[in-house]
This record gives sequence, structure tokens and C-alpha cells, in this order.
Amino acid sequence: MELQARLEAFVRASTGDGAPQIGGLRRLGVGRSRENWVFDARWPDGRLEPLILRQDPAGGLVETDRALEFAVLRALEGSGIGAPRVLWLDADGQWMGRPSLVMHREPGACEYDAVNGHRPAPQRQRLAREFCELMARVHELDVAALGDVLPDPGPRPAATELGAWTEILRRDQLDAWPELDLAVDALAASAPACARPVLVHADFKPGNVLLDGDRITALLDWELAHLGDPLEDLGWVTQPLRTREHLITGAWERADLIAHYAAFRGVEVDPAALAWWNAFASFKTAVMQVSGLRSFLDGRSDTLYRPHPKVLRALLDAIGALHATHA
Repeated sequence: MELQARLEAFVRASTGDGAPQIGGLRRLGVGRSRENWVFDARWPDGRLEPLILRQDPAGGLVETDRALEFAVLRALEGSGIGAPRVLWLDADGQWMGRPSLVMHREPGACEYDAVNGHRPAPQRQRLAREFCELMARVHELDVAALGDVLPDPGPRPAATELGAWTEILRRDQLDAWPELDLAVDALAASAPACARPVLVHADFKPGNVLLDGDRITALLDWELAHLGDPLEDLGWVTQPLRTREHLITGAWERADLIAHYAAFRGVEVDPAALAWWNAFASFKTAVMQVSGLRSFLDGRSDTLYRPHPKVLRALLDAIGALHATHA
């Protein structure tokens, strides 16, 4: 198997003499923007270490930087946030053919429907609160401890993020999308300020959290992490497109999540600023789908994406709500 041979060569180059034996290599059936391969490393002293290879695909919903992800994860070691511990980096794909990193594999599994699945209601409600608290703890991390890994976005990270995703849209779009053009103009006209940038995960969801039984063991997929407004993550999890992942009808509604987050951090949440980030979340989702379409048509992906009518409707509704808050 070519991948197995590449991986063995990469591990030998990273560890030198005493390299471990590699076994059990298999691809995980999760992850839309990265390829994840699990394997075991058996060291000469008999120790068995569960690891995971995270590799750039030929094409996906969004392009990210493995070297930056590696640096963020390395900076998070010892933070207590449950980020995976990274071991080795192939930044330019010299060994693996594509940029890749290897990290420790924590126990547990991802449950996309953890708060609306098969678990008893009290357990689902508790997990929903713990997911919210985990996100809040990410925002409470000392960003100075990250060193110079991530750039300071300045006092208006909303404008910075909007500019970055608008650039992706213009690069990848093949057709005119008037809904997205409308969103760019509306979002640019009302981008909120942020008093203190924090570490933003930027793809927070149960599907990126490992659960071992009912215990959270790790927060995964830091590829989009950056310094920014904490309301970016809060806006992502409270947007209508994510309702089933984060909210429980009648027990853990949008207002409950926002109130719990605010109380946990001891902050106030500006409704107008949150409305902006809700709209941005739908815009970002649509841009990812534009990029997915470009990747498919370029032959870099075998999955066809395009902005879904449901996403575009959510975006237009969010823009309408945003106008209402500024009326």
C-alpha cells in the first residue's frame, strides 16, 4: 500500500533510530475537508500508541494550512482544553505527497446528534450545557500563551473575516450569486467591533467533539482556528442551520444557550452583534459550498456541492433580521 509505505518513511524520518512499527492503518469515514487515517505505532519498548494521520485531500469545502493547524495544536498543549497532542508535521507533503500531520488519538467517538439522538433527555441536556461551556473555555484561554502563532485581527475581526471569506468567494465562484453579493454588502455595512480578540475555533459542533461514553475527551478540527470575536463561535452554534446539533426543543433553546454562555463567562452578549455573526455563519456556509462546487468541477473532489436553497434562504432571513436590529 503506497500510503502505508509513505507513512512508515515519514515516521522513520521524524523519529530516527528506534522508529515504531506502523499497523492497523485505515481511513475514518468522517471529515469533509481533511482525510483522517487512524493507525497504531508500536515502539521498540513495546508501548502501543494510538495515532491519527490528518492529510489534505485533493479537494474539499475549504483550503486550510496543516502547518498552521500543527502550530495551534502545539501551542494548546497543557491548556486543559482537550486539543489533540501533535507529534509530527509534513508541511509541504515531501513524505506523504500532500501536507499532513500526525497526532495522538484520544479515546471516544464523534456524535453529530449527541444532543438530539438516542441518549436520555437529562443526559442530552447536560451534554448541551457542557458543549457550551467547552466553547466558552476556549474563549477564556490566554491568547498570549499562543505566542505569534496567529495574527492579531485588530479591533474589527468581523471585517477581517468577512474580507477573507469574500476573497474565497470571488476566487472560487463560477456563477453569479446575487444572494451572496447582497450579503457581502449588508455585512460590510454593519460589521461590529470587538473589544478583546480571543481564540475562535470557527467550526464548533458536536461532530468535532470526542465523547467516551458521556465524557468529553477532546475538541477536534482546529484547522480554521484564529484570533477573533468570541461571538463568531456563538453565532455559528445559534444559527438556524445548526439547530439540531446544538439546541433541544423545549429544553435547551437558543435563549438558554446564550444565557448560559454569558453567565459562564461573566459577559454580556450584544444582540445586534450576535445577529451579525448569525448572518455571517450562513454566508460562510454558502461560500464553503461554492468552493465545494469549484473543487468538484476541477476534478479535485468526487462530491458535488453547490449553495443549497435552504442555506440561501437562511442567509436572506438572517440579513433581514440584521436589518431589523439596525432599524
